[in-house]
Amino acid sequence: MQSESTRPPYRDGTLSTEKRVDDLVERMTIEEKAGQLVGTWAGQLGEFKTVEDVEDEIKAYNVGAVASFGWAGAVDARLDDIVETVNRLQEVALSETRLGIPLLFNVDAVHGHAYVAEGTAYPNGLGMAATWDEAGAETAADITATEVRKTGAHQNYSPTCDVAREPRWGRTFETFGESPYLCGRLAAAMVRGYQGDGLDDPNSVVATAKHFPAYSEPVRGEDTAPVEVSSYLLRNVFLPSFLDALDEGVASVMPCYNAIDGRPAHGSREYLTELLRDELGFDGTIVSDWNGVRMLHEDHLVASDHRDSVRMTRDAGLDVASVDAIAHAEHLVSLVEAGEISDEVLDESLRRVLGLKFRLGLFEDAFVDPNEARDVVGTERHRADSLEMSRKSMTLLQNDGTLPLDPDADVLVAGPNADNPIHQLGGWSVPDAAGTDVVTIRDGIESVCSGTVTYEQGATMNERLDIDAAVAAAEDADVAVVAVGENWYLHEFGPTAESGTEPDEFPNRATIDLPDAQRDLLKALHETGTPVIGVLVAGRPLAVNWMAENLPSLLMAYYPGTMGGQAVAETLFGESNPSGRLPISFPRSAGHLPTRFNHFPNPTPIGPEEHLPSYDPLFEFGHGLSYTDFEFGSPSVTNETIPPHGTTTVEVPVENVGERAGSTVVQVYATGHAGTRVTPVRELCGFERVSVEPGTTETVAIDIDAPSLGRVESNGTLRATPGDYTLQVEDQSVTVTIETNSN
Repeated sequence: MQSESTRPPYRDGTLSTEKRVDDLVERMTIEEKAGQLVGTWAGQLGEFKTVEDVEDEIKAYNVGAVASFGWAGAVDARLDDIVETVNRLQEVALSETRLGIPLLFNVDAVHGHAYVAEGTAYPNGLGMAATWDEAGAETAADITATEVRKTGAHQNYSPTCDVAREPRWGRTFETFGESPYLCGRLAAAMVRGYQGDGLDDPNSVVATAKHFPAYSEPVRGEDTAPVEVSSYLLRNVFLPSFLDALDEGVASVMPCYNAIDGRPAHGSREYLTELLRDELGFDGTIVSDWNGVRMLHEDHLVASDHRDSVRMTRDAGLDVASVDAIAHAEHLVSLVEAGEISDEVLDESLRRVLGLKFRLGLFEDAFVDPNEARDVVGTERHRADSLEMSRKSMTLLQNDGTLPLDPDADVLVAGPNADNPIHQLGGWSVPDAAGTDVVTIRDGIESVCSGTVTYEQGATMNERLDIDAAVAAAEDADVAVVAVGENWYLHEFGPTAESGTEPDEFPNRATIDLPDAQRDLLKALHETGTPVIGVLVAGRPLAVNWMAENLPSLLMAYYPGTMGGQAVAETLFGESNPSGRLPISFPRSAGHLPTRFNHFPNPTPIGPEEHLPSYDPLFEFGHGLSYTDFEFGSPSVTNETIPPHGTTTVEVPVENVGERAGSTVVQVYATGHAGTRVTPVRELCGFERVSVEPGTTETVAIDIDAPSLGRVESNGTLRATPGDYTLQVEDQSVTVTIETNSN
């Protein structure tokens, strides 16, 4: 223990972060600086690294960040093991390196602490977006942050700011859908939840907005393929959700793997420095997506070797190479010593990284209390919140009155996703059910149904099982609930070892149709004459035309998380009134893609009657049914004319004309009639969830800022062109006029 007189200033918690950083930087060698700017891993990532390997890297290279849990190949997935490893590695960093700089642990807790078996998993991105609930998303992020910190991690690689533009893409389920506005509002809510009142809060984590600047419209739908978009689309479709995250003070940003306009983001100074830092004013850390550095020479072929890739990324503005490990550190030292990277560039990144560690309080207490971790992770309160968000996400696509079901009904439960906890969690979750306590759809139905519940799986993802047994059971049942859809996967629908499906099998980007085995099961059960209720557990909108045409009721459950099966069951039996609304359009087929509500208008040279509809979805964006009925009154605005930076409020009376309480989402869409640039035929510009008791009316007020009706200009600011704009709610509309700026 150092005395007060000998303790260096960087150890003095009474000093400002700036002074502590200054003192520590002055004491560090180039090698120690480089080590702080790279991360390593424990587990299987190309090669397998043990915890002992990581200890050696910390001692020899001063590695500053570690991923020993919180991802699919991590060495630890069980709570006690995680805490033990974190404390062990922190002890090495603090006691067996010259300066004793604590480690920063990072995780992918993108829908709850789902890579910890005992953790709380929320609905994945699309499911969270289906709630249209900003406050709920913020609470979910706050709970996630608490669980993450109690297990010893400090940075969460979330929220996903990508706008879903390509349903064939294997990461669609991570997004908040196809509306830039909805994506931005929910991303901002997640940032607030993760970071709380500040990073000095011991229950907060560093939020990471990803994947900057444009990732989610890859050619062919292939993950990490180039995103070839115009500057206009880049600024008005892909950037707005990042702007919302930046406005909330997001502390870190992660670039995308792919190239835009021929420039891989990880190696692009134009994107990471000129756009993100200089134009948008971001001053936090930029962290690589995992192997994003090596991809420059191994895949993009824009660098000659690893050393050249390190040079490119550092020149571009990268601060932390997440898992590029000691080779990156060695190259970085070499580049600085050779004068190819300046000391100033090295120190700027170092100051940002050390500043985070000081703000997080790691120099005061880097260790984790295992008892606290057990008391906090996966608590009943957290599970209850996950259940509530899953309930709100349930999206009833169609219903002829068969739902809600009679609690006394005899029910057949079938399908590959009816009793599979890992499929229900979806990707970015533990790929092994050991230690989890997931309530499956079968579990949920058995808990709420007082009739006889029979289970026959009938099919896997791609293979028929005993369909005859399922048919026999259906003939004896009052109703069949069949859960179909997709399994656990990451990126390009793999890896096969964890997903259980081959690249040429469903799911993949070659099709958005259900595979034959699942369709055969549905058709066989339908032919019995027993009503078949379809439940979709999937990460993206699928072309389910046959189900829509032949089944009485269809429920979209997304990947609903730990308590998802309970939420599905409560919805089917009427204990919960469905209130989810689609955050993404359901196409009729792959040939109908792209199917987006906010497409641009276009001429019809030989007449509109000769064109198929530009937007003809199976189920449209914003769609969702309830067990009650709502009537929307005429919308009005508080100000019909507003200045360029002014605000008007849309007011809409919503009456519940049904017989039970329910919630709906008031959605406001804008259509511009001003300006010389083409704008979408309609764009979401406001929304609000509202709960209404039967026979009553609630007036919903939604503020609309004038800039939000405009376009993102070249300086990164939103500005609305003066003129008229139509604001539409349901089938009614009102016009507002934005005045010319008198200045």
